[in-house]
Amino acid sequence: MSASPHDTTPPVAEMAGHGSKQSYLVGFGLSAVLTAIPFWLVMSGALGSPGWTAIAVILFAVLQILVHTTCFLHVNTQAEGGWSMIAYIFTAVILIITIAGSLWIMFHLNSNMMPSMMVGEPSNVS
Repeated sequence: MSASPHDTTPPVAEMAGHGSKQSYLVGFGLSAVLTAIPFWLVMSGALGSPGWTAIAVILFAVLQILVHTTCFLHVNTQAEGGWSMIAYIFTAVILIITIAGSLWIMFHLNSNMMPSMMVGEPSNVS
């Protein structure tokens, strides 16, 4: 079957959004390293403080999200006229608002809790 002279669809290999074998291998390597380092930090206790370890794990998680979206999902400023990047930024803003709001609520619930509601203390109710 011959191709129509009016067919303007590029072959699959030329379509934007498909990664090369090299980009997938780089993404896989970075993903493996960005998974192994936090695992080692937690298991060895190398940073000493659980707080610093948690911050390091969160930073590696953010880096891994960026690697996955660029190497595997091909989110960049050129794809779909930049709309996929705008959707990605919108998702990041919603996630930040949700996480910050949840932490704010939990902090204030903890600080505003009445002493009789604390776990392990006997209540004065007869």
